[in-house]
Amino acid sequence: MTALSVVIPVRDVQRHVPDLLRSLARNTRPDFEFVVVDDGSADRTPDLVLASGLPGLTVLRHDTPRGPGSARNTGLAASSGRFVTFLDGDDWIRPGYLYDLVAVIEDLGCDFVMSDHVQVRGRQRTVRRTPQGRRGQVLPPRGSILPLGQPSMVDYPYTWAGIYSRTLADQGLLDFTPTLHTAEDRPWFWRLYREASSFAAVSLQGVFYRRSVDGSLTTVGDERQLHFFDAFDLVLSDLAGDPEAHRFRPKAVRNYCAMIAFHLGRRDRLTPELQRRLITRARATLTSFSAETRAEVLPGLGDYRQELLADLVGIRV
Repeated sequence: MTALSVVIPVRDVQRHVPDLLRSLARNTRPDFEFVVVDDGSADRTPDLVLASGLPGLTVLRHDTPRGPGSARNTGLAASSGRFVTFLDGDDWIRPGYLYDLVAVIEDLGCDFVMSDHVQVRGRQRTVRRTPQGRRGQVLPPRGSILPLGQPSMVDYPYTWAGIYSRTLADQGLLDFTPTLHTAEDRPWFWRLYREASSFAAVSLQGVFYRRSVDGSLTTVGDERQLHFFDAFDLVLSDLAGDPEAHRFRPKAVRNYCAMIAFHLGRRDRLTPELQRRLITRARATLTSFSAETRAEVLPGLGDYRQELLADLVGIRV
């Protein structure tokens, strides 16, 4: 039986995918499978993957790009492991990391486990730890959504920094919203922390996450950057039916407002038309929140973000 499925969406990462493939070769086991989904690459990425000879490799292809969430869905549907993890094509992992990840979740016996990771900017390496301070303990996921004004687990939206039981996929909790090309991890994690039964955070480092890679979805300036509106609208819509919506909604609104401020601060990368759409939709979103909600969540964003929202969106905060 397959113990672990590693689902990897790739698109136009020929410069970086050799590093990933070399790191996977140091993490193979007879009961591991690697499901790579080429999401309509126009470069040599799929050729490099196919030529790698990686044991347990399956390569699937989307003829036209559908986005990382859709690619993960394709890979997940084709996978068979008792556990699932995700990686991105421009990152890499340390030798033996996948063995340790499987050992941890088997030992703890919970639905999913989140690990620390290493952020990479050029030659700089920075360890990023999960916000959950209680390490190696099985916890109820809902308890890690709050507090409001401090980082919590929903502020750590890295699908590749975790390992997930197949039972979550059977419940539909590992499927991504296919229409979201950015911020697709936000509603995914909110749903996971609300509906899964158990999780743990562990002091395990192994994923090296490249930041500011040319062509990555965090750096492009096209319409996909506005998908965060749809992502957080989905978070709020899902929350509406939650029995603890009154507790969790302020946190979701705070995250939403922080994301709006982030994109307003970087709006120069967008075309003039997209900037107008960003500001118009930001204004509509913020004014849809009650004055009481804004008064509760916005002060915790800091002076700079509050000023951005006040000056650029044109409402009193």
